[in-house]
Amino acid sequence: MNNTAKKSGNNALMGWFSGGAIVFALLVGVLIYNYVMGNASNFENNDIVKGHPKNILGIIHRGGFIVPLLIAVNVTVLLVVIERFITLMAASGKGNAASFIRRIREMLSNNRIDEAIAACDQQKGSLASVVRGGLTRYKVVTKDGKLSTDEKKAAIEKELEEATGLELPMLSRNLVIISTCASIGTLIGLIGTVFGMIRAFAALANTGAPDTAALATGISEALVNTAFGIIASTLAIIFYNYFTNRIDSMTYSMDEAGYSIVSEFQANHA
Repeated sequence: MNNTAKKSGNNALMGWFSGGAIVFALLVGVLIYNYVMGNASNFENNDIVKGHPKNILGIIHRGGFIVPLLIAVNVTVLLVVIERFITLMAASGKGNAASFIRRIREMLSNNRIDEAIAACDQQKGSLASVVRGGLTRYKVVTKDGKLSTDEKKAAIEKELEEATGLELPMLSRNLVIISTCASIGTLIGLIGTVFGMIRAFAALANTGAPDTAALATGISEALVNTAFGIIASTLAIIFYNYFTNRIDSMTYSMDEAGYSIVSEFQANHA
């Protein structure tokens, strides 16, 4: 199976993961809200409707129907973060990127192309895949007597660009889910907050003594949803920035390795 076919298979798998993670997160959110937070033991007299919450789970349950959505957002962020950590660890390869590039430069300067390709097979990861593609093309064009030096250089550069283009979508996949969760987490929380405040003010508007139970429920709903929304957005923003910075670092390493290969070719075949 060639690299293009492998990348297409990985893209399809990641597409299934994206949709499946969201559906799974929604299901988890509903189950946790109904059967964990909504357990009768979390309320006085085992009365979910009128009983006062006995613990934090009962208090969160008072957040209302928005809570399952916010749980789903948090679970989605967690699932994508785990998936991204696993993917980027595999893409980083086995060794240090800077050391790997130095080894490749040394081998190229001594015209040890086969050893450099073998080093890529040992290193593995996205950087090694890009370098291996460039080195393979390097090896082929150096034996081609029909091409000019500029044509050989252009062929190597094209191969490096294509190899990089195959790797980058895999590195950044699913980051859009995290960025979306960062935006909608706070918005969903605010929706719950507004509903909670409406309920609280409705309790205050009663003729005579305010309905303290309804007032407390409305305030709990507002605060719980605000907290969940802020937590979801904060986690999503932190991990989005972390992954983006890590991907930028890997992309820089690919560009540096590509520049080294082209530079060594020019130096050895000027």
